[in-house]
Parts: sequence; C-alpha cells; structure tokens
Amino acid sequence: MVSHELQKYFMKYTALFKIFTLLLMTLTACSPQRRDDGPVAEMARRLFPQHADSFVFVVEPDSAASDRFTLESVDGKIVITANNNNSLAVGLNHYLKNFCNTRVSWFAADSVIMPDVLPVVPERVEATADVDNRFFLNYCTYGYSMPYWKWADWERMIDWMALNGVTMPLAITGQESVWYEVWREMGLTDEQIRSYFTGPAQLPWHRMSNVDYWQSPLPMSWLEDQAELQKKILEREREFDMTPVLPAFSGHVPGELKDLYPDARIHQMSQWGGYDDKYRSHFIEPMDSLYGVIQKKFLQKQTEMYGTDHIYGIDPFNEVDSPDWNEQFLSEVSKRIYGSIAEIDPEATWLQMTWMFYHSKDKWTQPRIEAFLTAVPDGKLILLDYYCDDTEIWRQTDRYYGAPFIWCYLGNFGGNTMIAGNIDQTDARIDSVMAEGGKNLIGLGLTLEGLDVNPHMHELVLDKAWSAFPGTEAWVDTWARSRGGDQDSLVISAWRALHDSIYTHQATCGQAVLINARPMLVGTDSWNTYPDIFYDNSTLWSIWQTLLAAEVDPANPGHNFDVVNVGRQALGNLFSDFRDNFTAAYNARDIEAMKLWASRMDQLIADSDRLLSTDQTFSLGKWIADARDFGATHEEKDYYEENARGILTVWGQKATQLNDYANRGWAGLTNDFYGHRWRSFTDAVIAAAETGKSYDPKAYYDYITDWEEQWTRDFSKTYPVVSGESPVEVGRELAAKYQSYFN
Repeated sequence: MVSHELQKYFMKYTALFKIFTLLLMTLTACSPQRRDDGPVAEMARRLFPQHADSFVFVVEPDSAASDRFTLESVDGKIVITANNNNSLAVGLNHYLKNFCNTRVSWFAADSVIMPDVLPVVPERVEATADVDNRFFLNYCTYGYSMPYWKWADWERMIDWMALNGVTMPLAITGQESVWYEVWREMGLTDEQIRSYFTGPAQLPWHRMSNVDYWQSPLPMSWLEDQAELQKKILEREREFDMTPVLPAFSGHVPGELKDLYPDARIHQMSQWGGYDDKYRSHFIEPMDSLYGVIQKKFLQKQTEMYGTDHIYGIDPFNEVDSPDWNEQFLSEVSKRIYGSIAEIDPEATWLQMTWMFYHSKDKWTQPRIEAFLTAVPDGKLILLDYYCDDTEIWRQTDRYYGAPFIWCYLGNFGGNTMIAGNIDQTDARIDSVMAEGGKNLIGLGLTLEGLDVNPHMHELVLDKAWSAFPGTEAWVDTWARSRGGDQDSLVISAWRALHDSIYTHQATCGQAVLINARPMLVGTDSWNTYPDIFYDNSTLWSIWQTLLAAEVDPANPGHNFDVVNVGRQALGNLFSDFRDNFTAAYNARDIEAMKLWASRMDQLIADSDRLLSTDQTFSLGKWIADARDFGATHEEKDYYEENARGILTVWGQKATQLNDYANRGWAGLTNDFYGHRWRSFTDAVIAAAETGKSYDPKAYYDYITDWEEQWTRDFSKTYPVVSGESPVEVGRELAAKYQSYFN
C-alpha cells in the first residue's frame, strides 16, 4: 500500500506533468511547422547541394494573410519562414539574388554559381506580396520554345517559377491524350483523330482553334509521352503550392464530327495565317446540346488523368471570327461556356486571355465585349490583360466591367531574338495599375510567346509583385551583380547603360535584325521581320565593348549570355548598314563595290553565327537534337526534325502569312538558312548588274520560297549544339575586327 505522503507527492507531480504536457502541446500547436524535407529543401539540393544543409525552411500557414516570407541568419543557418511553399521559394530566391549574387536561369543547361561561403543576413528581411496571383506562360510558348522539352527542362523551369513566385502556371501539356479518348467515344477513328491534330510545334494553335490537320497524323507515342510528362509537371507545380491552369472545351471540334452529328450547329471558322481552307478549324455553338456532352466527357477524363485545381483556360475566338457578332449571341456563348464547366465542377473558374480584344479590335466593340463578359457570374471569369507593355485593355473597358483581371507583360513574339523592353515604363505601368486598377485587379502575369533574350524583363515583373522591390535603378544593379558585376564593376556600368539607353522601348511583333529578313534592296518584305531600333547602334557597340573588357568568371552563364546577346544585336544592326551600302553600289552600277559589300555581308553573317555558336541557348543544333530525340524510329526522327525546322522558318504551309514569324538569331540558322538567302540574293543582283539588266525580285522570291520549303526537309546536314569556343574571346576578336565601322 502507498503511504499517504507518497500518494500526495505522486498526485502533485502528476498534476505538474499534465500541466507541462498541456503547455508543451500548446506551444507545439502555435509553433511553425518545420519543412526541412519539403519541396523547397529538395530544390535546394538540386540546385546547390553543397549548401543545401545550411538552410532551414519553415512554413507558417495563414490563410487570411497575403503571401509573405521572412529571412534571417540564426545560429549559422539561413532561416526562411513563409506562409506556404511558394512564398518560401521566393524567400530563398531573395537571398540568392540579394546576398549571393546568384540567379537561377530557366534553362536546365545553365549552371548555378554560388559563393564558397554563404553570406550572413545582418538584419531580418520581411516581404509581402502586393497581389495574390502571379500568372505565367502563353499557349504560344509551348510551340516556340517548349515543344520538345523533356522532364529535366520542365523541372528547372518549375524551379524557376517557384523561385520567382509564380502561382498560376498555364499547364496544357498532354491534353491530346484526353481528347483522343473523347473523340473515340464520339465515334471518330484513330486515323481521323490523330490527323485532326497538328505537328508538335503547331499544337498551341490547334488548341486555340486556329489550324487543324497540319503535319499530321501526330504519332501515338507523342500522346503517351506527353501524358506522362504532364503528370510530372502537375505534381511538382502543386508541391510548390501553385494552381495550374488546365484546359477545358472551348467549342473546337474535328470537322468530321459534323458527319456523325449532322444536326449539330457546327461552323467552319474563318481563315487563319494564310492556310488553305482544308486546314481551317470548326466550332460547335455552346448552345447546342452536344457541346455540354463533349465538355462533360473532357473534364471527367482530364480530372481522372490529371486531377483538377478548378480553374480552366478557355479561349473560343482567338484570332478567328465569331460565327455571329450579335451581342445576344456572344452573351449566350459565354454564359453557356461557363455553365458547362460549372455543371461538372461547381468550384470552376474560367480563365480567358483578352488577346482577341486587342488583335480584332475592329470587331470586338465595347458593347460586344461587355455582353460577352457580363454574362458570366461575378468572379467566375478571370481575364488576362495580355499585352499591357503596349496596350492596357483594362483602361478601355472600364476595368473589364468588373471582372477580375491580371495585368500581363508579353515582351516577346515568336521567340524573336531582339533586344527589347522598357524597364522604366513597365515599372510605372505596374505602379499605375496597382493604384488605379480597382479591387478587380487580382494579379500580375507574364504572357511571353517565347523564352527570349530579355530574361530580366520577366523577372522584374514578378519582383514587382512583392513589397521588397527596391526601384528600377537598384534592381538593375542587383541583376548586374549576378551577371558578373560582383567581380568587375564594368558589368554594372554596362547594365546601367542598357537600362538608360537601350531598354527604353517595348517589344513589338515582328522585330528582327535584317540578317533574319528575306533579302531586298530596300526595307523588308514582311511585317514579321523589321529591323527598327530605337537607339544609336554605336551606343550598343560601346556597351558590348564594356562587357567584353570585364574580367568575369568564365563559368558565369549570365555574363556569357550577355556577351553573346549584345554582340549578336550590335553585329546584326551593323548588317543593315552593309546592306544599304550594297544597294547604293547597285544603284551606282559599281559592280566592284557590290562584290566588296556582298563579301562583307557574307562574312558578317558567318562571324555572327560563330559568336552565337559559343552558347547553346542560341543553338539550332540543340533545337533539332531535342526534336529528333523524341523519335523512336528513323522516320519519326525525320518527322520531328521537319516540324522543328518548319516552325522557325516557313512556320507551316508554303508561303503563308507566318513565314519567318519565329525568326531568331541562332547558330546554324544564321549562316545556313539566313546566310544562304542573302548569298543567293547578292549573287542574283550582281549577275543582273553584270549583264546590264535590272534585278528581278519576283524571280528571286519564287526561287527562295521553293528553297525554304526544301530546307525544312533537308536532314543531310547536322549542326553542333555548341562550339566550345569562349564567348568572351570570340567576342573580343570580332569587336576588334569591326571596330573601324564605329570610329
């Protein structure tokens, strides 16, 4: 038997133990959740394994507050605390950029350069997001930059998205596998379905109802591969607390469906891109009962395969006409589109890009826009104001008549490699929309058509979403330090000059150095390739000289990229002067001068190609190798290569409006494709002058049009992925060679 005193002692300490346990449980419940092994920690191990253990990542969920993070040094560790994994990644990136002078590129091949010893954070850093949503990607990016990406490419891109705070990525990979099952159930054959699809690079425009049947049938292996890739993409994006935007049915159907359902209200859509009628798309009215049947099948199958985040991208009339412009018709279309997804998913939200309001502004009048937008329940239609770096539609539509919208920076068309973007204007416009956009401004976004040569512009926009943005001058200095400015202040000087003198005009459609344009004696023959610049090329040349004089670690991918990119642009701008001198010699009938300038033009193209070959970012060889790698057979490899060559050059069908739309300064493409065009052109002009005849541009046009199409199917020549030469050494050699033209 226990004595009375011992029992009192036991009861006292039992009570104390219970109090201590309760207190411990309370403290534990209130303490942050440690996530050392979460997705951000895993990313750190991928990107810089040598330092991964020096970070502590902590998540403190708070659904009521804006996204936020704190950053501090504690007991020799870098401690980052945030409300979710996405904000946690932004906090990590803030440390990398501002303390380590480290930038993580969106390209998997670019190394991540870290200091040997991690810097201490002297004072606690706190930041909050000024907008809840940060959108990223464009349908077109999947064709101009990503059609042949593997998981390694996507893994790095998703890391980049997380680090830069993207919360709402467009996620349209793998949808053809879903559609294949839907159309089979609707009665179409395997051949009909895969022939309805296009080649891989053109799939974005097939998905946007612009073109069907081109370069088909799409191999079944492609559908299967992309389905598995999409599962990996979505799993990783969701781990980073992103909300992927999956597609839903917009009304785009195979033309053969009309044969199976003759009573359905199916229309052939308007011509697009110069394609023949047989490639035109078809659209079923959402008011037709069959529309809801198709929507249900698609969403159920897609959710079964990929899950859902309850937000769906639907764009029914992108660059094609509505079959009826009556306001009541447009109202019924949008009302029924939303109703069809809400019937399947009561939590559904529709995401719509507003490019059509910009592209077809003569048809999309304000009453039509208002009728289309206001038919959807409040808050259930989110609009992407697609090209705010040029035109802000929200200002023209009374803030979209109350619908939530996301202010977007486009910045690139077709993957064109043209230095362009307005740093200060972009900064000012974002400040303005934050102040004037009203409560229905819900985010910032990036809608770039291609992963371009102005990556800082896109990171700047995403940084503007956070309270920690320091102003453009300080921001540019921070960017420059990560490009080698921490080792040589000349890099900072160069980037300040780029900010002040070069990045002062927004990107526009069809920009290209003259090298990339079809040859003419004066001007260019296409809106897709005009070489206008808004600065003196001698200024850019001086900036290139400054970059080349800097002593930077040869392993720094940012500095190497800048040396190639600025040099490519400066040499390309110089080519316009060479062409004008050739034309002046032709007009003077000075044949020897014509031959001299033709030779100089040819050499400048070859030298530009050599500079480009030092960085695989600018490589036709990599583009083709990635495409061919998808093929399981020799025939499939050739199929993918033809598709890869075509999208960059003729784009699609012979002599369409899109020829050269996706032009770019890439090694291999510059000397072999653009170079051949200019060599054959100068030869033809000189030959005409030598015989006393006038140059015949039509004969040359007919020749080069046939040759371009043949080039897309010429698989005999291979192109190296990268030359192995030093970008800086090649740049210094070429700068010395052409300096006399700037004296």
